[in-house]
Amino acid sequence: MLRSALAVVAGIAVLTITSFAIEAAVNPLLTKTFPAALRIVTVVYTMACVAAGGYVTAWLARRAPVRHAAIMGVIESALTIVAMLSLSGYAPLWSWVAGIVLTTPAAWLGGLLRVGLLGRTRQM
Repeated sequence: MLRSALAVVAGIAVLTITSFAIEAAVNPLLTKTFPAALRIVTVVYTMACVAAGGYVTAWLARRAPVRHAAIMGVIESALTIVAMLSLSGYAPLWSWVAGIVLTTPAAWLGGLLRVGLLGRTRQM
């Protein structure tokens, strides 16, 4: 049980750290060069970070790694809803909704990638 909780927390930590690091590096450049594309690019790299978090969660979970990754996605979606309600003027509504809707599938995909890679590694 503790390992499961730590796996989910680690996945959320990975997605948060990587997302904020990319945001710090990319957003200033995009704001100046392609301001219209900023939100779309933000959603894309955020979902890549969520998939990385799902991968880490699945990697650390002993049992049901893909289920743990999906649970991490559900928790992150709930946290996104809280952020949306707290920071409503920060981003357009479509950006928040896209994040909420795509987070669980992205985390699940990260878990599937981990299981797929693990299966190929065992065969080698």
